[in-house]
Amino acid sequence: MIKLYDKKLIHGCHVYRVIRGIFFLSISIHLLMNMGCSHQDFRDQFSDLDLSKDLCEGVPEYQGPKLSEQIRPVAKKMETYTGIKILEEGTQAIASRAWLSLSAEKTIDVQYFIFSLDNIGLIALDYLMRAADRGVKIRVLVDDIMVEADEAFILEIANHPNIDIKVYNPNINLGKNIAQKLSATLTNFRGINQRMHNKTFIVDGVAVITGGRNVADEYFDYSRKFNFRDRDVLMLGGAASEVQKSFDLYWSHPLAVDAEKLVKKAIKTRPELTKKLLQQYACNPANYWPKVRSNVLSYAKKAVNRVKDELRWIKDVTFSYDNPKKNERKRGLSGSGVSTEALKALINQAKKSIDIQSPYLIVTKKGEKLFANAVKRGVRVRILTNSLASTDGIEAFNGYQRSRSELLKLGVEIYEYRPDAAIRFKIMTSDLQKTINHKPIFGLHAKSMVVDGIITVVGTFNLDPRSANLNTECFVEIHSREISEELLAVMEQEYQPENSWRVTKDFNPDSEAGWFKRFQAWSRWFIPKSVL
Repeated sequence: MIKLYDKKLIHGCHVYRVIRGIFFLSISIHLLMNMGCSHQDFRDQFSDLDLSKDLCEGVPEYQGPKLSEQIRPVAKKMETYTGIKILEEGTQAIASRAWLSLSAEKTIDVQYFIFSLDNIGLIALDYLMRAADRGVKIRVLVDDIMVEADEAFILEIANHPNIDIKVYNPNINLGKNIAQKLSATLTNFRGINQRMHNKTFIVDGVAVITGGRNVADEYFDYSRKFNFRDRDVLMLGGAASEVQKSFDLYWSHPLAVDAEKLVKKAIKTRPELTKKLLQQYACNPANYWPKVRSNVLSYAKKAVNRVKDELRWIKDVTFSYDNPKKNERKRGLSGSGVSTEALKALINQAKKSIDIQSPYLIVTKKGEKLFANAVKRGVRVRILTNSLASTDGIEAFNGYQRSRSELLKLGVEIYEYRPDAAIRFKIMTSDLQKTINHKPIFGLHAKSMVVDGIITVVGTFNLDPRSANLNTECFVEIHSREISEELLAVMEQEYQPENSWRVTKDFNPDSEAGWFKRFQAWSRWFIPKSVL
């Protein structure tokens, strides 16, 4: 996470001017070092492939019904209701995306903050390429700051006649040299920190997966070292049309730029070779295990029954999303957005309980007032966030440390996730995890809320100023007692001592992280909490 600094906080104070200079310099160096070295030649991962052998020969292919046939039994319901299924496990989440890719007939629209070129990312790209070969129109929209691929690779993928790639707010990374990156960091700090955090996967305009997961190994339980505990929602019909509308709005916005236009120099590309390498990589049983492939095919073939039997049909479902140019007319790093105001309204209307899961918990004075008012109304507020031992964001945790005592004084109940949470044995069900003799660190990444046991929110919004003011965000709001009670039951399980630590005025589990991580968190003291 790249953190922010609000110059209004230091106006008139010499010591803070010095701190601001140090902060901007450190952020500039961080950006340049990470992005200057982040572009990968994906072919490095294929050095052991023998292209004289066709690894795809004999690999089973999907021969089942297409999406229109799968959803025919529920087509009438889809006109006025939204089919909902919460995707808790990584295996569910990846199988659902694969199923929709295999079943797509017309379009696949993909919008992500992170789309890594690791095992999950490359196999996902192969699915998209194969869908494009069938005539499906593919649109991919990714945020600029986390693009890992080199320019040649992006051009090679976009060379396919049925694939278009755009990059959101390309002002700091793709197509920029070191001097341009430094200039943007120093002269357009707000602009480079306005990122697209939305995550949507839309097939044929009627089926959607949205939530906390990016496209990378660790979001689907396929990392050997660190995995995220995350959550998505599968949507069919109903509010799925709003998700499609949001994607179209972002796609047509001037901030979304064709990838080809960002490449200013002549680059030699080999699109046919790239396509073959992707196919061979995905067909390699060492990368895509036959058992996993078989499970995915089985999942897709049973889609008709799954659509009829597993989805809950809900009348009142809303999809909220920010404008592509969030806070366009705001100066500094403050502001708000559609998603922020919608969440505030939900918290303000709560009468009995608010249960929240957020990986980052950085509460400003406005946020403290919001929760204080809820507690005064008799609302029980419980929040599960990462512990220092489980977090992947040191700066964010330092901001939370400075909020922790005040939140407890207000009456908010706080739980911090254990890196060895027992629930990981239930949630991390990927076949990879069954082959290793240890369990990776488990960190919270789900962004969810249940209000009064009847309203469920699942999306991309973190409880921090970045999500509130800068990043574009989105979330699904589901008015269903049944869905809410099911999610609340999962949350209750994660409040238990084997999964999280209950924080009190006399106890926090920071010591579980070890001295070096504690030192790392302490060393971020100079960054103002309100701009993290």
